[in-house]
Amino acid sequence: MSKRAVLEVIALGVEDAVAAQAGGADRLELVTDMAADGLTPSAATVAGIRRAVDISLRVMIRLADGFAAGDVDRLADTAAELREAGAEEFVLGFLDAGGAVDLAAVERVVAVLDGCPWTFHRAIDRAADRDALRKQLDGMPGLDTYLTAGASGGVDEGLPVLLAEAGRGGEPGYEQRLLVGGGLRLDHVPVLLKAGVDGFHIGGAARPGGWDEPVSAEAVAEWRAALDGS
Repeated sequence: MSKRAVLEVIALGVEDAVAAQAGGADRLELVTDMAADGLTPSAATVAGIRRAVDISLRVMIRLADGFAAGDVDRLADTAAELREAGAEEFVLGFLDAGGAVDLAAVERVVAVLDGCPWTFHRAIDRAADRDALRKQLDGMPGLDTYLTAGASGGVDEGLPVLLAEAGRGGEPGYEQRLLVGGGLRLDHVPVLLKAGVDGFHIGGAARPGGWDEPVSAEAVAEWRAALDGS
C-alpha cells in the first residue's frame, strides 16, 4: 500500500485550522492577507493555532506582495520570532530581479531556521529557469518540499511540467516532495496521483463561500476522500 498523500490547507486563523483538521488535512499553511497571495501571520496567530490543533503547521515567511526578499534583516528577525512562537516548519521563496533564486536571502533565513523543515513556495513558478533554481537549492538544510502549479497561470497550464518533474524524483534537485497547488481542482487529482505526486495544497477549494468565509470541513473531507481513492 502506497503511503497516504499529504493534504495541506491554507489557514488564516484558529477557525480555519480546526475545520481543516476535522476534514482530514495533514498539514496547514499559515498565512495572512490573501489579497497579497499570503504574507507572514502574527506570532500570536501562530501560537493560537498551535494550541488549537495538533497537525503540522508550515508558516509563511513573506513580508510583502511579490517574490523579492525585501528587507532581509527583517525577514531573519521574523523567522526568529516565529520560532519563538512555537513554529517548527516554514514556507519561503525569494527571487532576484532577473528571476533567479535570491540565494543570499534564502541562506540568511534558512540559517535562522536552524534545520527546521521548509517548503520553497510558488516563486518557482515565476523563476526564469526552474531546473537551475532546483539545482542551486539542492542540499539546502531543511528544504523538503516545492509548492508549485508547474506554471505561473496555475495547474491547468502547468500540468505537463508537473508530470515531467514527478518523473524525475531522486535526481539532484528533484528529491523534494512535489506539493501541487495553485488553481488545483479535484479533476486534476487522478492524473497527478497516477504520476506519483503525493502532496496537494488547497486554499480557495477549501472555502466554497470564498475567502471571506472560513474553511469548510466538508470541502476538506471531499478532498481527503479523493486523495485516498474512496
